[in-house]
Amino acid sequence: MDAAIGFREVLTDSFDLPLGCALAFRLFTARGERLWVSGWQPAFFADGADDTSVGTVFQTRDAAGRATTWVVVDAHPPLEIRYARVADSLTSGTVHVTLAERVTGCTVTVTYDLTATSREGARTLERFADEYPEFLAAWRDDIVEFLEREPNALAVAAR
Repeated sequence: MDAAIGFREVLTDSFDLPLGCALAFRLFTARGERLWVSGWQPAFFADGADDTSVGTVFQTRDAAGRATTWVVVDAHPPLEIRYARVADSLTSGTVHVTLAERVTGCTVTVTYDLTATSREGARTLERFADEYPEFLAAWRDDIVEFLEREPNALAVAAR
């Protein structure tokens, strides 16, 4: 097997949000990410799927139209959710999001554990690893911008 295939990265970083875990958790579900991720359009394979239920499967597409298939493999709302993800011909692995209460909100920790499944995937994963701190900083910035633009959206969605 090519040495590039099988290249693995485990990437972890954290950021703080001005929300408690109960509200912030929704932002890291398949449907919740639509609120703040431009172009995020999860397609569910089962009608009416609960996007926090273990075994739920959905798919997203990147700007080039390549599919990534996601499976909820563990969930303990509002403190954590873990997904398995397979990005066609690029990478496979897990994404684990944990939330911890703070006095003024919560700390979100995101771990990507990915393995390249092709040479292109190895190059993609290497770039992703290099840019991971900026990637998560952009998550934080996008979420804060969403909260400023739509301050009541999560409270309404939680009802």
